[in-house]
Amino acid sequence: MKASAVAHPIQGLIKYHGLADPILRLPYHDSISVCTAPLTTRTTVEFGEFPRDTATIDGRPVGGHEMERILSVVEPVRARAKTRARFRMASTNDFPSNVGLGASASGFAALALASAAAAGLDLDLQDLSRIARRGAGSAARAVTGGFSKWKMGVADEDSFSVQLAGTDLQLAIVIALVPAYKETEDAHREATTSPFFHARLAEMPRLIAEMELAIRRREVRTVCALAERDTLMLHGITMTGAGEMVLWRPDTLRVILAVKKMREEGFPAFFSIDTGATVYVNAPPDRGDEVESRIKELGVETIRCSVGGPARLVDDHLF
Repeated sequence: MKASAVAHPIQGLIKYHGLADPILRLPYHDSISVCTAPLTTRTTVEFGEFPRDTATIDGRPVGGHEMERILSVVEPVRARAKTRARFRMASTNDFPSNVGLGASASGFAALALASAAAAGLDLDLQDLSRIARRGAGSAARAVTGGFSKWKMGVADEDSFSVQLAGTDLQLAIVIALVPAYKETEDAHREATTSPFFHARLAEMPRLIAEMELAIRRREVRTVCALAERDTLMLHGITMTGAGEMVLWRPDTLRVILAVKKMREEGFPAFFSIDTGATVYVNAPPDRGDEVESRIKELGVETIRCSVGGPARLVDDHLF
């Protein structure tokens, strides 16, 4: 009753913001993201006759709210498997967490797959995405991988993720790493307090439709441009909510201005920022080297990524 899984973190393209149901983690609107390889979270889960449930993340024992979120994924698995066996879990990231790189997405996606397999369940990715969603909404899309759409739904059963395109559609993704601790949960909780929240909500059907069409038509430049547009709208809400959360740092703005200058020079680069200060710079797949070179000139650390696939089982256990 042991299994291990890996999943890639995500970059939000049309991001979700706010939760209509914070328990089931049902959002106010659909959202679309892309998985970022080669970054991965690896998670091992084992069920057995243990004295209690335990978990570690990057070697650190977890409890409190973190354990509650882990249990929100494992409990539905135990219920389906009709077992009350205790579990132990270990999870490691090969990239920095809590800096806006989607670690919760890959973490809960890997947890959902590993725990389901360890419990003897054979679930398809769509079903797994429903379970992973309980831990982090974006984890639903990390389960299905590639370019994925999370359908908001109105109940647990119809809120799941589907893949729109796989790794055959590529994108040059250069992460400009700007370390700054953030708390996504706070941002979601305060989203509806912004006077601009409902204005963005009204735009969502159009933005989602345009992004989905661009992905299906493989129009990379349009995908990148729409992600940048949505970034500005989302952070406008974050900055004008009750907590006035300004998540950007000086290096964030330096990267944004550098990307805009690239475009003025005819270079097809676009920025995208999830809840945090770190910037994704997106471009056609053959322009990645040039983008990375320009960002490094700013003295900002970079991570080079491409489009990653769905969560998958592996044989290399962590314990």
